[in-house]
Amino acid sequence: MRTYELVFIVDPRVSDEDVVTLIQEYKQMISAGGSEISLEENWGRRKLAYPIDKLTEGKYVLLGVTSQDGKTSLAEVEHRMRQNDKILRYLTVRTDEDLKRAARRKPAGSGGPESGIGSGTGSGSGAGAAEAPDDDDVEIGDQP
Repeated sequence: MRTYELVFIVDPRVSDEDVVTLIQEYKQMISAGGSEISLEENWGRRKLAYPIDKLTEGKYVLLGVTSQDGKTSLAEVEHRMRQNDKILRYLTVRTDEDLKRAARRKPAGSGGPESGIGSGTGSGSGAGAAEAPDDDDVEIGDQP
């Protein structure tokens, strides 16, 4: 099973009804391609990190897509988004690989900072690394 997140930014001058219609069209295209929508979030109007076409705001939408057999119509959806003038930017991220990588990196019972092993304090009092500053955390002006 593969999971994706599709985030796109709509021109803020587009009415809310048109945004809902646009979302429904893309959801229908994704469903027709054999995938299902697992998540839909309309984040509303937000400030952009940088101006796009002299616009400083956009309407953000997030769609979570799940595909059982790995075949999706996301390439076609992206092609349509590229052609649509109402879409300022879009990004599709495959998230199942990140979840697998995170599961491999941190197996259950490993000696991480949560278990107290290797906390770097050396006092044995059970104080975490966040409570006692390391040598790197001490500024030059703080040393005697």
